[in-house]
Amino acid sequence: MTSAPTLETQRLRLRHHVMTDVSALAPYFASDWAQYMGGPISHDELFRWIAAETVSWAWQGFGSWAVTLKDTGALIGQVGINQPPRFPELEIGWCILPDFQRKGYAAEAASAARDWGFANGHTTLVSYIHPENLASMAVARSLGAINDPDAPRPKGDEEDVVYRHSAPDADGSVEAYA
Repeated sequence: MTSAPTLETQRLRLRHHVMTDVSALAPYFASDWAQYMGGPISHDELFRWIAAETVSWAWQGFGSWAVTLKDTGALIGQVGINQPPRFPELEIGWCILPDFQRKGYAAEAASAARDWGFANGHTTLVSYIHPENLASMAVARSLGAINDPDAPRPKGDEEDVVYRHSAPDADGSVEAYA
């Protein structure tokens, strides 16, 4: 797979990133809005970040999607399944731009990405979440993820809270973590 498959939900389209996404997202990532993602992040840093997540499709068979509204095509954020070298496990992460938050888009996009991951052979994903990012923790819980205090953390982000998303077993049950 060399590019992200297009996924659709009721309201959203998850598509492969294009070059113009970097410039559209750059003002947000350069602001304090990006504080829970290691930001603020410069335009150049964001370019490298999205480029790595885009080429990840060819190298690893997973990566990030741009999240757009189906009815307008507006870019509202991104969601991805990624594992850069410092991540001990495959992570599902999401970010929705401020004007589009609190509308259920993060959970809708992440659910589609998670289900794609499970359908493509991944049995567990984690979300590494900054301990002050309560909104992201709420999204993880809404997806059925469970806090996994024993999970390894990325180097440099040892304070992160880890939420584990487990694929349903053949009988539909999900393994629980205390």
